[in-house]
Amino acid sequence: MTDTAIILEAILFVAEDPVSSAELAEVTELPKAEIEEALESLASTLAQTRGVVLRHVGGGWRLYTHPDALPFLERFASTDRAKRLSAAALEALAVVAYKQPVSRGQVGEIRGVDSERVLKTLERRGLVVEIGTAPGPGQAVLYGTTDVFLEKLGVHSLADLPPLADHVPPAQIVETLELPMRPEQP
Repeated sequence: MTDTAIILEAILFVAEDPVSSAELAEVTELPKAEIEEALESLASTLAQTRGVVLRHVGGGWRLYTHPDALPFLERFASTDRAKRLSAAALEALAVVAYKQPVSRGQVGEIRGVDSERVLKTLERRGLVVEIGTAPGPGQAVLYGTTDVFLEKLGVHSLADLPPLADHVPPAQIVETLELPMRPEQP
């Protein structure tokens, strides 16, 4: 595989939608004709030697799984390991990641709902683990994330997580969003 093919394959691997030849030419700073030739060659190579195929669809190029792999993909998709996390599990995982060590009660308090089931799911998937107990009455179990969590997220440490401030809207927007939910003032 040529360097151009490697670059194109990497771009198409991360793309969520078909990517046009023109956009690929712009990104790689190569002539469109050269990109189209490389894409045709890559499509041929992938179809013969890989578990993915390259197709020209919707005005662009996109990677798809090889049709011959379909029965195995269907079988894999039905396993517990292949299932995606629910929104509730993702929410609880975010709380654990940013607040750890954190108890089940604290996760539930932040989320506004009982979080026992989602924490059990996250434990079963190896994303969170019991890391100790809280001091004081009750000695609640404390949760933290695992190396599997870091690996799945593609970061080396918790310090690499994006700051929460980047995801919190300004106070004025929060005020506007909360306004319809406030009781009317007499």
